[in-house]
Amino acid sequence: MSVELWSGAGLALALAVFAGLRDRQRKRRKNLDKVGIVDWPAVQVIALIGTAILASIAYNS
Repeated sequence: MSVELWSGAGLALALAVFAGLRDRQRKRRKNLDKVGIVDWPAVQVIALIGTAILASIAYNS
């Protein structure tokens, strides 16, 4: 069970890194009128919270 939790924490961390990269790309876009539909900072925060929760559960089990 611990392996699944650590795997989930790793996937959530990868999602947080991906969201951070996408937000950086969004901030550096050339065409300011071309807006995105995904709120990448919110995705990043939720993924980091998920990482912390899954890692703490895996560490304590």
